[in-house]
Amino acid sequence: MNVGIVGAGLVGNKRARALGDAKLVLVADIREDRAKKLAEEHHCDYTTRWEEVVGNDSVDIVIVSTSNDYLAPIAIEAIKNGKHTLIEKPGARNLEELSKVIEVARRRDVKVKVGFNHRFHPALLRAKEIFDSGEIGELMFIRARYGHGGRKDYGKEWRAKSEIAGGGEMLDQGIHLVDLARWFAGDFEERIGYCKTMFWDMGVEDNCFALLKNKRGQIASLHASWTEWKNLFSFEIFCKHGKLDINGLGGSYGKETLTYYKMKPEFGVPDKFVYTWPGKDVSWEMEFRNFIAAIKENKEPVGTLHDAHAAMKIVFDIYKWSKGHE
Repeated sequence: MNVGIVGAGLVGNKRARALGDAKLVLVADIREDRAKKLAEEHHCDYTTRWEEVVGNDSVDIVIVSTSNDYLAPIAIEAIKNGKHTLIEKPGARNLEELSKVIEVARRRDVKVKVGFNHRFHPALLRAKEIFDSGEIGELMFIRARYGHGGRKDYGKEWRAKSEIAGGGEMLDQGIHLVDLARWFAGDFEERIGYCKTMFWDMGVEDNCFALLKNKRGQIASLHASWTEWKNLFSFEIFCKHGKLDINGLGGSYGKETLTYYKMKPEFGVPDKFVYTWPGKDVSWEMEFRNFIAAIKENKEPVGTLHDAHAAMKIVFDIYKWSKGHE
């Protein structure tokens, strides 16, 4: 299948390297130098106009990897033109924009998904397999942290501008934690949290502390931070007969590791099983492979528009709660 990418930044480059047997035929970016560089690396055409990608008859799949303000408008036009579409998280700046994408997608016979590549990290896939087997018992709670320390002048980048990004760190990295928590615990009926700007000179939050509860009383405690300084990913799942501890995502986040602590009937020190994935990050390739399979087999991909809407609703409910409790 032929792919067109709109947005040749960091994520666009990652997507281009993860296409597997699909072929990149066209790249668009408002910065011609970035579009040209990515196109030359993959021996394809480039343009500075995204309209040329979504309207190109040879493109089967459009990947939208722009700043948040362009995600929904470009995705909507791609879907209207009959393109299968992968939109990077969070899918839009806000719920209103994402709802418009969902409405257009309902009327077209194409597959649309949002980029939640974290579901495809091997450590999380293995943890989900163990969790779903029931061998560690019923879920009690989830504790998760995700963050980095930004860069010099981070407060001047587009992610620091609410009119472009729609939100701060909770909508950026925090939505991954929310999506993963929903993956394990289902929907959350109650959600509260504090979103604060503690360090960076910006109009959005650089830290958010959230507490979610589902109808079974199971809790997820989440902290997303742009003041982590040393990149961190930690996702812990506590059940009645054991614990699953995922650390690292590869690269600057450290070696991807799953530690499985299995309780003994007599208690004491639990049995410990450690799984590591020291190689490259394969989540992007595995996610795209799932999307291709969904298209070919006419099934729902993992990380649907519904998942994105549900996760974003939680994020914006937390924003509302935080604002009301300043």
